[in-house]
Amino acid sequence: MQAHRLCCASMTTAAAVAGMDSGALAKPVGKRPLGRDGPDVSILCFGCMLFGESTSYPQAEQLLGMCMEAGVNFFDTAEMYPVPQRAETHGASEEYLGRWLRSGAVRREDVVLASKVAGPSGQMTWIRGGPHKVDAHNIQQALDASLQRLQTDYIDLYQIHWPDRYVPMFGDSEYDPFCAYTGAVPLEEQLEALGRAVQQGKVRYVGLSNETPWGLCKALALAGTPAPTGASASTGTQAAAAAGAAPRPRVVSLQNAYSLTCRTFDSGGLAEVCHLEGVGLLAYSPLAMGLLTGKYLAPDGGPPGARLNRYRGRYAEAESRYGPRPNVVSAVAAYAALAADVGLSPTALALRFVLSRPLVASAVIGATSPEQLEELLRAAAQLLPGGGAGGIGEGIREWLPEDVLQRIDEIHERYPNPTP
Repeated sequence: MQAHRLCCASMTTAAAVAGMDSGALAKPVGKRPLGRDGPDVSILCFGCMLFGESTSYPQAEQLLGMCMEAGVNFFDTAEMYPVPQRAETHGASEEYLGRWLRSGAVRREDVVLASKVAGPSGQMTWIRGGPHKVDAHNIQQALDASLQRLQTDYIDLYQIHWPDRYVPMFGDSEYDPFCAYTGAVPLEEQLEALGRAVQQGKVRYVGLSNETPWGLCKALALAGTPAPTGASASTGTQAAAAAGAAPRPRVVSLQNAYSLTCRTFDSGGLAEVCHLEGVGLLAYSPLAMGLLTGKYLAPDGGPPGARLNRYRGRYAEAESRYGPRPNVVSAVAAYAALAADVGLSPTALALRFVLSRPLVASAVIGATSPEQLEELLRAAAQLLPGGGAGGIGEGIREWLPEDVLQRIDEIHERYPNPTP
């Protein structure tokens, strides 16, 4: 049994979860601090990576309005979105958010806005020719373009989408030293560029994404150290010298995958680092890109419009991680059966599990319809009887009964991390 769990031993599972999947939204979604040094954010963060692809602007506007009404004011995008990425739609996600921010529907100061600079790819040639690296020049160009598309003077949380070095990710979990390459941009240079952006008022907080324990520790160790004057220690470029020195900022958040089928964060060292260093986890794909809704378990493979069906063959990053491998299907079926047994939808079980984790600052959700979003909002707003408001230290342990958490762990032991 996990030491951090707390439950009412006399409460039966059926009584504890009764009514969780029906009825109107009971109360606004709660807030938690984004790590030790970040702002308070809603425990749900709405991911906008489908804006401009499968989600039109009128649809996006409706979903964003629903979020604000429910207390969800944290929105995540990226310069490369929407996905599947292509030149014709590049930047549309940020453009939709910018259009909404300027529509008068919301005040900028009431929104926590997160975006990301793309990591090295070489395949997205419409983004600075690849992009081939995440150096100071690319960070500055990406940030300025994002600010223009978002029609805002600043981004609350600016993140490096994935590292500028070899790391196992997007379905890989084991480090292969033979895949490492030379010429990776040092974190020192990246943090210097981000520090200048903070100093200029373009960025308020800095985060990492798809990062490893080594990368996170390295970035944290550099926090607060002064950037060299005169020229960048990493590159010696005159551009860095002209931009001026700024303290390297402290990383406040880590956006990595976390779900019932991906708990590598807990066992690979990241959890300890985040706990002891006060870094908030932004848990993306809490529904494992829709797998944990159970919709793909249907004999026909699920709705044709569902993302993994609609974009089959066009979305390699998703298919490498969430493809229909036997252990993936078995794990999803086991969690769906558990959800049915305790009177929850598979979606509610999956999301409430993520929100029950003490290091999760916010779960990054996605939805393409009001019905999908409504279910997620209900699941995040309703605690078990006696629960608090959903913030750390108040109500965080009342998301699922103890016996349900134990059964989740049993399934995890049978099918450990099938979507790493």
